[in-house]
Formats: sequence, structure tokens, C-alpha cells
Amino acid sequence: MKPRCAVIEDYQSVATTVVDWSPVAADVEIVTFTEHLATENEAAAALADFDIVVTLRERVPFPAELLARLPRLRLLVASGMRNSVIDFEAAKRHGVVVCGTASSSTPPVELTWALLLGLARGIVPEAQALRTGGPWQSTLGADLHGRRLGLLGLGKIGGRVARVGRAFGMDVLAWSQNLTAERADEVGATLAASKEELLASSDFVSVHLALGERTRGLIGAAELALMRPTAYLINTSRAAVVDTDALLAALDTGVIAGAATDVFDTEPLPAGHRARTAPRLLATPHLGYVSRANYEMYYGQAVENIRAFLDGQPVRRLG
Repeated sequence: MKPRCAVIEDYQSVATTVVDWSPVAADVEIVTFTEHLATENEAAAALADFDIVVTLRERVPFPAELLARLPRLRLLVASGMRNSVIDFEAAKRHGVVVCGTASSSTPPVELTWALLLGLARGIVPEAQALRTGGPWQSTLGADLHGRRLGLLGLGKIGGRVARVGRAFGMDVLAWSQNLTAERADEVGATLAASKEELLASSDFVSVHLALGERTRGLIGAAELALMRPTAYLINTSRAAVVDTDALLAALDTGVIAGAATDVFDTEPLPAGHRARTAPRLLATPHLGYVSRANYEMYYGQAVENIRAFLDGQPVRRLG
């Protein structure tokens, strides 16, 4: 009997069409799942009869408890070369090889600017008004040229966002716990003396930090209160860096002019979640990495990983 491969979280039903799976199609039975596996029990029931699982980003956790309930699993392929929701030690104990793929920083950079520009120029409410017979011009756009862009985090993605900001004629300020003036200078930014200075002086604040103990809850009610009432916050990084309840309260009361987020504490976002209807919030369903080129990379290298595993020579191993 051929090994069975589950391709999970394929929301757009494109995993098997954006790339050529023929290198493994004759040797593996491929089954795609388009619905989210929301709980460990759902994942265990759905995946119990599979030898290979291809998972997208960190949508489904693979803790020790779940891995113990998947006796047939031998290969787990995750997109990206870092994953915080897979228990690598447990995978080793259960004889599961874990492999990753490359991932491009371009899509989240581009989405950051789509959200920032959408906020600044009121794109969504103006477009909706146009389509529904609403008022002709109801918002007053915020300018970018000559304004300050504050970046929390200046890694690969933050650095590219900084360069785009400079191209718009913005003054770019950056801060993180370990950021140096030399790194800031490389991308045309200025190192802020503190997080507080950045928040208080920026017209747009964009989050580009990895999630860890030092960054979890980094932006809460006190930090939001430091921002200008005309300022905007954009988060395409990790939801837990920003206190969701504090952000929604700040939007309700007009502490800041608006916010955009692509990430949420629970994904997919529950139907009745306040973020779906919050005022002054532009929200997207975690589209940061969702682009054709990125999917071609993810799934193309997933096919390569499966082929290499079947040939007894796994590549891009994680953990």
C-alpha cells in the first residue's frame, strides 16, 4: 500500500495545482484538507491514517500529545525553516522526520504597505461607499511624505519596510531591545532612544518583532496611550506582541486614529470576535505570507522534501 500524504490547511484549494506533484504522485496518495483542524482531537482523527503530513506555517500545533496519537506518521513537512508549534524532541522520540522549506520576506513587506496605505487613505470605507451609493468622499487622507514611520523591529522584514518608507519620503525611526545604531543606519533609519520615544513621536507604528518572552504583550494600554491620537498602528508580525483587548479598547475610545492587523490570537478568527466589527480597524485574515510565489516555494520544496525522504535522504531537516 502506498504511503498516504495529508496536505492540511489548504484554504484556497491550491496546494496541488500551484506546483507539479508528479515527482511523488506515483508513490504517494495525496489528500488535501481545506478546513481548519481546530483542536487536537480533530487533528488526531483526521491524520491518524497518514504517513506524511504537509502543514502550512504554524496553523496547526504538533505537540507531543498529538504526535503520540499519530502512529503512522513518519514525515512532517512545515513551510518555513522555523516553527514554534512543533515539538521536535517528541518528533524524534516517535521516529518522525521534520523538514522545512524556504520562505520569502517579500509578501509580508508588501502586505504591510498595503495595510498602511489602506489606513492612511481610507481605501476600504471609500471603496465600500462607492459601491453602495454612499457619500462621494467621506474621509480625509493622512499623508506619508514628511511623516514619521516608527518600526518596532528592524530584521529582514522591518529593514525592507524601512527602505520603502524612505522612498515615500518618510522619517524612519526604529527600536528593539538589541537594535544598534549601525544596523539602523544600514537601512536609512534612526535608532530611537526608547520604545516610549518611538511610540510618542511616530505617525505610523509598524510591528516587525519575533514573538518571545520579551516581546509578548510589548504593546499594551500604557503603550497605546503614549501614541498620538492621529497615529496608526500596523501589526503583520505576531498577534501576541500587541494586547488585543487593549488595542480594541483604544480603537473604541479614539486613543489612536486607527489600526491594521493581519494576525490574531486565535486563527481562523471566530465568527463573533470583536475584531470583525471594531471601529477604525482594518483587519485581514493572515495574508502576510499568502502569495503565489510563496506558495510555489512552499509546496514545490515540500514535494522535493517528500521525494528525498522516500529516497532515504531527507533534506532541509528541522529540529
